[in-house]
Amino acid sequence: METGIATTPFGRRPMSLAMLAAQNVSREIPKGRVVDKWQIYRNLCEGKSIVGIGDRALAVLNALLSFFPDSELSEENGLIVFPSNAQLSLRAHGMPEPTVRRHLAALVDCGLIIRRDSPNGKRYARKGRGGEIQEAFGFSLAPLLARAYEFEAAAERVRADNRALRLMRERITLHRRDIHKLIEAALDEDVPGDWAGLWKRFRGVVEAIPRRACTAELEPIVADLAALHDDVDKLLESHMKSTTPSGNDSQNERQQSDSNTDSTFEFEPAFEKSGATAEPRTRTAEAPKTYPLGMVLKACPEIADYAVDGIGNWRDLMITAAQVRGYLGVSPSAYEEACHAMGQETAAMVIACILQRAQHINSAGGYLRALTDKARGGTFSVGPMLMAALKANGAAARMTG
Repeated sequence: METGIATTPFGRRPMSLAMLAAQNVSREIPKGRVVDKWQIYRNLCEGKSIVGIGDRALAVLNALLSFFPDSELSEENGLIVFPSNAQLSLRAHGMPEPTVRRHLAALVDCGLIIRRDSPNGKRYARKGRGGEIQEAFGFSLAPLLARAYEFEAAAERVRADNRALRLMRERITLHRRDIHKLIEAALDEDVPGDWAGLWKRFRGVVEAIPRRACTAELEPIVADLAALHDDVDKLLESHMKSTTPSGNDSQNERQQSDSNTDSTFEFEPAFEKSGATAEPRTRTAEAPKTYPLGMVLKACPEIADYAVDGIGNWRDLMITAAQVRGYLGVSPSAYEEACHAMGQETAAMVIACILQRAQHINSAGGYLRALTDKARGGTFSVGPMLMAALKANGAAARMTG
């Protein structure tokens, strides 16, 4: 049974004020409080980051709770369990006894259990003539009952934080999707505006998103994306208001007659050697007449896996190549120099070929710069790279057949 007198640990284990505080808390259990022991344990598992307890220590606590005969903790039932370390080891799925002792100490330090050591340090219960337990020595579970509401609040706080984080990530996903597709639509429809600047700003925000982040770290990212989304919406709204209804038919005719699936936009402007940022520019991409797009995709099919909506034209290939170069470790300046020396379409094909053989290339950036130097000297042709890729994929016979 619990007593109102402070107890100290057996042997060389020191006493601390934290242990004394835990004992004082355990004596403040409201009369008649009854709590399901496994609900307390579930709350602790969810709120462990706030309580400051680890998974292995919780596994030992689970084993301790299994020795408590009732499903509910209450003072009337007694709150002391007295298993040996060997028994705890078995119920903790074979955890080594030294590890069990270490995590029992962690539970005591966190104030989740209290040691009630016997004079010789053994754990046992002294029973009366009727078989009832008169006094027990082992571990008191009283702190769990006394702090049950604290653990419930910790679990609810963690659940609330997880909900907030999930909602934050959902907002980021929606903003990313909307901004990406709205900018693409604006480019397809030839909407006037600084779409290069907006795209560069968008990629800067997206690339700064950490893989693992808390809500506080994601809040400024959501704010940046929301502001960018608003700027894109305003540009498109302004364009739509400036377009008179009577001009819709002529506008549709112009889009049908001028539609060119091979047009592209240079999404990733590079840095000039002087250090100034080059102004992004639009240009009409003239697809290489010697190598059909279908042949490039058969030679280098892996690049299609990185395309958001597939690769249906040269513009899609160049956009995807601009993104893939980052995955390959190619710097923006190296890729820009390749575009200037080879032409943007050829540079995109080279990136596709490098991606296809990435496992055989130690430095994709260095390899691209070497090819760029050859292109400047007029000794480079992408044809042999494509033919080698076709041969490696076993597609050469189908292309010539």
